[in-house]
Amino acid sequence: MKENLMTVKTALAAAGTALGAFLGWKGVMLMAWAAVMALDYVTGTLAACKAGQWSSATAREGLWHKGGMIAVVLVAAITDWVMVVIAAYIPLGIQWPGILLPLVLAWYILTELGSVLENAAALGAKVPNWLIKLLKASADLVEAAGEDANQKEQ
Repeated sequence: MKENLMTVKTALAAAGTALGAFLGWKGVMLMAWAAVMALDYVTGTLAACKAGQWSSATAREGLWHKGGMIAVVLVAAITDWVMVVIAAYIPLGIQWPGILLPLVLAWYILTELGSVLENAAALGAKVPNWLIKLLKASADLVEAAGEDANQKEQ
């Protein structure tokens, strides 16, 4: 049993390292997003248990939500990769900076961190108001950057 667990851990570490090497800083963002998604799910589960409101239906709904987020990130990544290739090899006169994936990841990371803070507060932790404001302002900046990039492409 311990050998199987070690094999799984080793495989996950190798896959994470390969992804990080392949994607560079975008890989780091991907791993950070995965970590905050997991943290949000765990803290949300703990907060629901503390409040006596945990239900498997709500937990499943949270997992469906995370699955939808994964689909959005995949769409952003695929779009970036395809558009970079198109811009490089098809003479359409466009340049594609490949910023969809980082913007989507940044936005999700910041919103997930906000959710973790809400869960932490529900668990009884004191959360500095300035930290909540900082995360909200950061998410708003990423949202504005995405909107700005969209306006430039049109």
